[in-house]
Amino acid sequence: MKSLDSVFGIAGTALNAQMVRMNTTASNLANATTVSNTEQDAFRAKRTVFKALVKDEYTNAGAPYLGGVKVDHVVDDPTPIRSLYDPGNPLADKDGNVFLSNVNEMQEMVEMMAASRSYQNNVEVVNTARQLMMRTLDITKS
Repeated sequence: MKSLDSVFGIAGTALNAQMVRMNTTASNLANATTVSNTEQDAFRAKRTVFKALVKDEYTNAGAPYLGGVKVDHVVDDPTPIRSLYDPGNPLADKDGNVFLSNVNEMQEMVEMMAASRSYQNNVEVVNTARQLMMRTLDITKS
């Protein structure tokens, strides 16, 4: 049963990581059309960075399974911020410019689809492992 416990644990770490990825992408999409009066204050898209749990020192009480994955950190997308001349906007600077977020909505949709597929794949792993465990229990009853 230890190996099935590992399967569930590894898939669980992946489900958690993909959920963070989907939430980050949803936040990016929610802020895609925001503008700011300075480049420094403009929204920057966020990217999740995963870390494979391949060494004992990478694991902890929240993810004790070698072979799993965790979100190591979230970084700002380095894509440059664009400015737009919009003197009628109340957020425009003294030159009439507003600064747009660097979110690319098409890229975010691709990211969301990839995260969703990865999440679904790990749900299938959990379901398959559960079915195998149930079949094993049925065999032992006979």
